[in-house]
Amino acid sequence: MQRSVLVPTIRACRAERIEVEAVGSLGVAEGREQAGLVWQHLFVDRSPVSEACRGVLTTLHLLGLDHLVARRDLSAIQEWFKQQDAEEFVDTVFRLAGLKYAVMTNIPFEPEEARHWLVNPATTTPPPAWSRKYFRSALRVDQVLLGDWASISPTLDVFKQPHTLAGVRLLLEKWIDIIKPEYFMASVPISFEYPEESPSASAGTNELPDGAELLLQVLLPLAEEKKLPIALKFDSVRPINARYGVAGDGVKPSNVDILIKLCRNFPKVKFLATFLSRVNQHEVTVAANKFRNLHLYGCWWYCNNPSIIEELTRMRIEILGTAFTSQHSDARVLDQLIYKWSHSRDVIGKVLVDMYERLFATGWKMSSATCRGCLARATRRSWQRDCL
Repeated sequence: MQRSVLVPTIRACRAERIEVEAVGSLGVAEGREQAGLVWQHLFVDRSPVSEACRGVLTTLHLLGLDHLVARRDLSAIQEWFKQQDAEEFVDTVFRLAGLKYAVMTNIPFEPEEARHWLVNPATTTPPPAWSRKYFRSALRVDQVLLGDWASISPTLDVFKQPHTLAGVRLLLEKWIDIIKPEYFMASVPISFEYPEESPSASAGTNELPDGAELLLQVLLPLAEEKKLPIALKFDSVRPINARYGVAGDGVKPSNVDILIKLCRNFPKVKFLATFLSRVNQHEVTVAANKFRNLHLYGCWWYCNNPSIIEELTRMRIEILGTAFTSQHSDARVLDQLIYKWSHSRDVIGKVLVDMYERLFATGWKMSSATCRGCLARATRRSWQRDCL
């Protein structure tokens, strides 16, 4: 079940003291029942003022469904979506979001996801060509940083690779060929510790390599060789309330020293980073000012709220100029692209107007073309220049 669906459902459960397990056990067939629960308790009975609820309304508004929203007619809204052609709807979403393409995070260690890439995972059959018009890929490797051999081992077996560092590297190389990723992506475990010495505890033993060994001896050398950036997400804690399943994750500040050591020790690897906690944003922004191989991007998850987007964008401009990417989609489902970018552009645009008004107040002159180029760097060109 998508976290984006479950989180508002849990809010509705909390509001009405409904047992979350009862709702979480509903399958796909009961999706309308879940939606009805959310709609009634978070939209009809209460003012939908949270960012998530307002996002739903923004999406429906931009899709031209105001008349159905005004009637609070969820059934009619659902019927409208049911009638949409899938490929035409993708075109509509990207047009309304103002996007050329989005980068997915694809997990080779999850069989259900891997099968969408390959009919037979042991072959190198490419994905449908049409999908790359709007959807590019990133190779998600959380299991590598976790040292999650319960997930890694079966994937190695599919490709008939040994359960070794060399086997994991060959596996990743195969998936690079299959999905042609823009970069690696991983959420850094809150418990992750950067080893003071080169990890080699498993050498000559029957122990499987841990996450630090896999990162330092497989992933980072491969990233350098293939010239693939590594996008790292910090500060998520999974889970703080297991009753909520995938919606039970929390936030806790990570040690920014982990990222600093990676940037310092692997200067030829490009690191993209985003932090979930508000607490360490200033520290990591200063770090990005000191390492040319560190690129900050977006406002992730709990930071993807207007007040925090404004604060972080302003601070980053003040320290980094336009040498960062102000936002990323952070979308769990397709429709979210519409409101995520509508809301973000509104906030980021106001910050940029204020910053440029202050610049012009100094007497500095620049052409509109130069100004547009600077604005593009803060949204996409900085990422393209630094990372592609």
